[in-house]
Amino acid sequence: MTAIDGAGSPQTAIAEDAAPSPAAARREGWRAAGRVWLAGVALPAALAAGWELAVSAGFADGRLMPPPSQIWSELAGLAGSGDLWTHLGATLWRVLAGFAIGAVAGTLAGVLTGASGAIRSAIDPTIQALRAIPSIAWVPLFILWLGIFEASKVALIAVGVFFPVYLGVMGAIGSIDRKLVEVGRVFRLSRVQMATRVLLPAVLPEWVIALRSGLGLGFMFVVAAEFMGASEGLGYLLVDGQQLGKPAQILAAIIAFAVLGKICDQILVVLARPLLAWQDTARRRL
Repeated sequence: MTAIDGAGSPQTAIAEDAAPSPAAARREGWRAAGRVWLAGVALPAALAAGWELAVSAGFADGRLMPPPSQIWSELAGLAGSGDLWTHLGATLWRVLAGFAIGAVAGTLAGVLTGASGAIRSAIDPTIQALRAIPSIAWVPLFILWLGIFEASKVALIAVGVFFPVYLGVMGAIGSIDRKLVEVGRVFRLSRVQMATRVLLPAVLPEWVIALRSGLGLGFMFVVAAEFMGASEGLGYLLVDGQQLGKPAQILAAIIAFAVLGKICDQILVVLARPLLAWQDTARRRL
């Protein structure tokens, strides 16, 4: 008689055969990442190829909107001379410094206003009013206070990062499901246990989204920051290209901004992935 239970049962053997090995799972993960990457670059590659063909065939004038071949040549020239890496490094340092300051300040302010109604009533209206001020309006004030060097540029980027992080954290704390808190009280969790086991996991997904939004605004604000008398940075390349009438350099700087921003955002997503591994969302099953 064939056993239907136990370690040697046919059902167990089938389950063991069906389970992929760690190496196979890793290979499948790399293949899935490759498919996602190819899907992501398909549209810009198709648009670039179409514009290159249109300019080559004479259907479009490439003087003000250069074809990709000219932009690539400009990028290669900047990279070969070392200027591209100098400008990339300056922009990256400013964004990371401003992002760190703005993210920490926004998180702390969001926690305070989200956890206390009295504090929220006292300071949130002022913060919301400051949030409506255009980024360029801060430039003369920061120059007056901090000068035209790095401090004013980093401060402007930190302001841009602060507001989305603050709103995301405050909103996440305010939208925590009351039932989760009641379950924690039923199990008589201490304040520390309530914060680490209930509140923090509930806030983390929105916090990560707020950080990504803040990082994106950091790259937007760095352009305004590098208009403040900078001699290095991708924003300086934009201004220099505009003043000298070099559209290929302007577009090369824009592409460098896009690539650098995407890389930084992807690094943030990868770093946050272990914090969100507990999530069982519909997207993970698609």
